[in-house]
Amino acid sequence: MQSLHLRNDTLVEIATFLARRWSEKSRITVEFSEKKETQTKIKDNKISLISPDRYSGDDLGRYRQFRTAIWYESMRARFCKKVLSNDHAFGFILNTLETRRIEMLGRKIWRGMDEELIFSYTYGWLYRPQMSDVLGKTRIVEAFYQQFLFGGVKGELPPRYSERVANAANHAKKIVAEALEKNYDTEWLEKKVPEILSILDIDALVTIPISMPWRAPGLMVTQQDLVKAVQKIAENKEADFGKVDVKNVLAGQAIAEEFKVLNDENKKSENRGLGSQTIGIQVPGSTNVDETRIYDQDLISNLKTKFKEWKTSWKEQHAATGDEFDEESYIEGHYKPFVTDVKRSINAKIVILLDHSSSINDVQTQYKKVTLALCEVLSFLKIKFSVYAFNTTQKQVVCWLVKPEDIKWSSASAKRLAQIEANGGTPLADVYQKMYPILRSKKPDIFLTLSDGEPSDPDAVRLMVKSLRSVGIKMVAIGIGHDTISSTRIANNLKYLNYEKTLAVSRLKDIPSRVLSVLQTS
Repeated sequence: MQSLHLRNDTLVEIATFLARRWSEKSRITVEFSEKKETQTKIKDNKISLISPDRYSGDDLGRYRQFRTAIWYESMRARFCKKVLSNDHAFGFILNTLETRRIEMLGRKIWRGMDEELIFSYTYGWLYRPQMSDVLGKTRIVEAFYQQFLFGGVKGELPPRYSERVANAANHAKKIVAEALEKNYDTEWLEKKVPEILSILDIDALVTIPISMPWRAPGLMVTQQDLVKAVQKIAENKEADFGKVDVKNVLAGQAIAEEFKVLNDENKKSENRGLGSQTIGIQVPGSTNVDETRIYDQDLISNLKTKFKEWKTSWKEQHAATGDEFDEESYIEGHYKPFVTDVKRSINAKIVILLDHSSSINDVQTQYKKVTLALCEVLSFLKIKFSVYAFNTTQKQVVCWLVKPEDIKWSSASAKRLAQIEANGGTPLADVYQKMYPILRSKKPDIFLTLSDGEPSDPDAVRLMVKSLRSVGIKMVAIGIGHDTISSTRIANNLKYLNYEKTLAVSRLKDIPSRVLSVLQTS
């Protein structure tokens, strides 16, 4: 299943806007979570959403489910006093009762949501398990959930369970109806949960292993399945929603128009400033890529902390003379007992070329994480930089533009990096030739190549390096080896290619520090 065409940051912005509008809470925040279910944390004023990629359906269908999930959580934030964990029967049943209560309250305010709610119910029904797939006491809770919210149960229940489930669902509906009529809130409903538990004859602490079962890998919902499910839900929910036009539910016309506008604007923003800069340079065009898999937040945070002083441009250091006398240093016999502030700034413009030949195939995910972390730090330090990469696509050497100099590093840049696959040889001379016009035009201070150090055309590379150096560009290469021996060999190879400065690494995580050390000495 591919990701939505909309970027994650775009989806978060949309979700935040809608959540604040629907909940009437101007400070509520929205984030994506790796957990198995969407959650609202009332005290923290936060909604944690699962990724739209977890839903089934086409792009529009997943966006509609994602949008409706935001609505439900916004209603929770607006009308609920608390949201308990779904891990045990008590919290699961309370949250289930609240789902119906906040839905009824929300529909009075947002009358245009009915078709989207039916569509969401349809997929919710498709996601639920068959009764034969659920064991023990959990089966009774799952059956109650399905009967109460969907008006039916998937599969058959033993007679001794069926009556209990039906009675509990009917009683729960009466409880919610009374809460709505008398304007009771979460705390009143919470006191009624034991009544449901008693009818179902289950303990409050029964574990609920899966509160929201998602589609199994490869599970496909056909259009025929979807139509039948919408018809069933529309019939089961007629008492709540009245007559619903199945065709309108399936089409979702208003949301389809909204989704189209968002996609069009998203494409414009992603490609802004990415015109064809020169013949031979291409821009990765797919937006249907999950860039989050190449984000290593720990690495990024550690690097930002490590190079934080570079952002301020000032650093304290000991000197023979200075602004402040360090008594401890003098007593300990240091010959530089004064402390002075030294301004350090990096004004160099840098172009980075990333080798995506087959030699990095085995480690390309980690390679991308490290190079992305490097770009995050360069952006953090406000250093002017651009990023290119090369590989072989359909037997042709391609040089890809990941980030131009005048566009800020963003998730759109990360998305372009994520989709470049490691493939082919290392024809550096051809790549340099393709980049030569733009390098000559932009004249960066440093052109840094990350490579396996074994170009397929070393003589031609030597000539291109010489040519680029002649126009005032400092040529630097960092070789990537799998171990100390190979990195040493690569460093020796690079020395004979006319680069001004060569380095080698055997650990990918050392790449950002090596690049920044080059900038520091430039």
